[in-house]
Amino acid sequence: MLYPVVNAEAINRGEMPPEKLGVEALDDGRTLRVELEHSTPYFPQLLTHYTAYPLPTHLLEAHGSDWVDLEHTATNGAFTPVEWVSQSRISVEPNSQYYDAEQVSLERVNYHTSEDRSAALSRFRAGELDIVREYASERYQWLQENLPEATRMAPYLGSYYYVFNHRDGHPTGDARVREALSLAIRRKVIAEQLMQGTFEPANAFVPPGVNHYEGVDEAPTAGKMEARMAQARKLLQEAGYGPDNPLELRLRYNSSEEHKRIAVAIAAMWRPLGVEVELINAEATVHYQTIAEGDFDVARAGWVADYNDAENFLTLLESGVGNNYGAYANPAFDELLAEAARTQDADARQALLEEAETLAMQDHAVAPLLYYVSRNLVNPALDGWQNNIEDDHPSRWISFEE
Repeated sequence: MLYPVVNAEAINRGEMPPEKLGVEALDDGRTLRVELEHSTPYFPQLLTHYTAYPLPTHLLEAHGSDWVDLEHTATNGAFTPVEWVSQSRISVEPNSQYYDAEQVSLERVNYHTSEDRSAALSRFRAGELDIVREYASERYQWLQENLPEATRMAPYLGSYYYVFNHRDGHPTGDARVREALSLAIRRKVIAEQLMQGTFEPANAFVPPGVNHYEGVDEAPTAGKMEARMAQARKLLQEAGYGPDNPLELRLRYNSSEEHKRIAVAIAAMWRPLGVEVELINAEATVHYQTIAEGDFDVARAGWVADYNDAENFLTLLESGVGNNYGAYANPAFDELLAEAARTQDADARQALLEEAETLAMQDHAVAPLLYYVSRNLVNPALDGWQNNIEDDHPSRWISFEE
């Protein structure tokens, strides 16, 4: 992610010493100068990502990797950690060294972890929690009826999609198969009925709301379902599949009730085409490691923006990128991304990125399914919580109403 910085890639590969990095502290450490390999319009936003967070040199030298222990650590934000109970909570209190410390309202924040969404909802209703992130989609209607003032849902920079394996030996390496499978997916049914309106149906890979990006509409989501299914059958027949040679697929997804429901529904949508689907689930770490190794035909994946720029999504389809799980490779697509990276004019860069996405969608590189929405429960007594496209809510700005 930091390869736009001069010599960053060579240093990361061990080809140059760290001293050659294009970063320099000026003015006795009060000013940071960063030299870039090429124009990178999103670079200021990239600096808000944790890969660019500064490390306190004096603590690193004194304590090594133990500098992160609570008794050693230093922070430059509005809060600093004071207690960490593993698998339970992290507690923070205002940082007296923060430049605007006098304007910080909260005296303490407890961040709790919870794998059980039902238990989190119960704690919220009991007043034990003031905020719950990612309530279960199946509870949305109930929450709207029973906790309307607390229930929040808003557009979010996230894309939920299925990866096709483009490697040799996989049926999804055939573009006709990929198109047929994508045609048969009823995205609106999944979003509005199966997920009860807690997702938006996706018609492309990059979600709406991205800075300086109009987006494209190339996914096969339009037209009557009967015509789409007829075209899908035709494509599969051309690819050599039919009653005497049914298409067999391994569909992998990471363990979650929502992912399972979506996978089961899509397998049912493919069944009228004569497609036989083996569903395989695993916990997230194993799932992503397995699909990175190419052991799948179709796989569930999702991406939430690290920074608000279309490049952050499109680079997932670039040749050789680790998160390009399906090994999609199109030199024309790669060159469009490379040209966009060299282009300083924002409008021209947007056109190149949109052309790249259009090409990937025409190739059926992946099957976009849904756009994420943020789902939060927020105590109505809290002030300062604002819905936003990045679902970012620093406690710095939160307070209790007088």
